[in-house]
Amino acid sequence: MSGHSKWSTIKRKKGEKDGARAKVFTKISREIIVAIKEGGGDPQNNSKLAALIQKAKANNIPNDNIDRLIKKAAGGDEKNNYENCVYEGYGPNGVAVIVDCLTDNRNRTAGEIRHYFDKFGGNMGATGCVSFMFSLKGIVVLDNEDGDIDEDKAMEDILEAGGDDFSFEDGCIEITTDPKTVNEVGEALAKLGYKVLSAEEAQVPSTYTTLTDEEHIKKMGLLLDMLEDNDDVQNVWHNWEEA
Repeated sequence: MSGHSKWSTIKRKKGEKDGARAKVFTKISREIIVAIKEGGGDPQNNSKLAALIQKAKANNIPNDNIDRLIKKAAGGDEKNNYENCVYEGYGPNGVAVIVDCLTDNRNRTAGEIRHYFDKFGGNMGATGCVSFMFSLKGIVVLDNEDGDIDEDKAMEDILEAGGDDFSFEDGCIEITTDPKTVNEVGEALAKLGYKVLSAEEAQVPSTYTTLTDEEHIKKMGLLLDMLEDNDDVQNVWHNWEEA
């Protein structure tokens, strides 16, 4: 379970680092716009949209903001056309990195991502150069900040909802699912009363790289910071095993 455990830790650290609700909302907004264009504006009939609404609420985005965005996108008033772009490369000392983006300008985004890799001792590679080291999985993260969720009851509910495996981590429960059913699993658990922090596809590494050189560690941290601070970047996955 270490793969998605590390993924969730990265996501939670990122959320703390971002701090600014506006930046978080910008990223989730793009996902919502794309989800509505693909599957419509009714969360009852669009499980991906339902999961994103839950994600927005978990990030303390006001309901009014969410409702306005959905109405705008569903009404065809959202003029930006975002496309998904995935970039792969290596960080310092060969750390594998996958960068998932939603952008309205592919050339701008590619140039910025390449610049970050170059600046911090890495290099952006061709499609497929590192993705073979990752597996696409569905990851559902449940809030357990108070630590009061019973493990036996949770296991029963998770398996009943369609989860494949789970682990109790610091302040949360992380569940592995088939990526095709991750939204449905999250929705089922929400109906059972669990607070779903996120229900998303994730690239989980099969092996990890440890950095021991202080300069490499510093540059890898700065590379991740720059990538995650870019509005076009939705997710960053890597196989750096942080000490």
